[in-house]
Amino acid sequence: MMTLIAHRLTHLLTLKHSAVREVELVMLSTEDYYDLDDPVTPNSPIRMSKPTLTERCNYNPCLEGQSCKVLADSTGCLCPGLTLPSVAPEKPNLKSVSWNGSQVVIEWCAPNSYVTAYVVTVAGKERQKFGNNRRTGAVGMIDHTAKVCVAAENDSGISDGSCMKYQPGDSSLALKAGLIGGALGFLLLLFLAIFNVFWKITPMRLKIKRYKRDIANCYFYFLHLKKYLFGEVL
Repeated sequence: MMTLIAHRLTHLLTLKHSAVREVELVMLSTEDYYDLDDPVTPNSPIRMSKPTLTERCNYNPCLEGQSCKVLADSTGCLCPGLTLPSVAPEKPNLKSVSWNGSQVVIEWCAPNSYVTAYVVTVAGKERQKFGNNRRTGAVGMIDHTAKVCVAAENDSGISDGSCMKYQPGDSSLALKAGLIGGALGFLLLLFLAIFNVFWKITPMRLKIKRYKRDIANCYFYFLHLKKYLFGEVL
């Protein structure tokens, strides 16, 4: 009888130990492992890439012959934003209109736009056209006060003009007066040579009459020249 009781107690302890062991295994399986059927996966760390820093191009829009695209292709720098070729360009910036001793020269700065050419107008009329890499150009003589403008152009249209008022200075007036004086001097010498020939072959009575007439003509031309140089111009 005692043996039977001891045997049953041993069997109960064994069953209790097995049940506790199964509970521990279930707890471990739910805490330490993820269910393969669960769509939620553990968060993995996100790697952030460092942005690449690029310098702006050392580009001067007022410098002759400089192209920002060439600088960008050669150094990898960044150019300022440009308007697209499908729209008309913005207007350039006219810096100066000056006399260089022989003709009028203008200087301008390029806009932040796609440009194929620059158009220069004087008093509303087109005078010159320059390539897109130009920032200065000569437009010839301007002998009167006039508005000088430069505009940017591409296949989609032309910009508004950037304008300045040009007024001839003393240097251009002196050149003009010198050219006129030289031409009049040549005509005077030619007149004296012809007068000398006629004086030798003409009778005295006709000589005196023609001499008086020529003196009157010379005085008339002198008055008109004086009025032109000192009256109308100055």
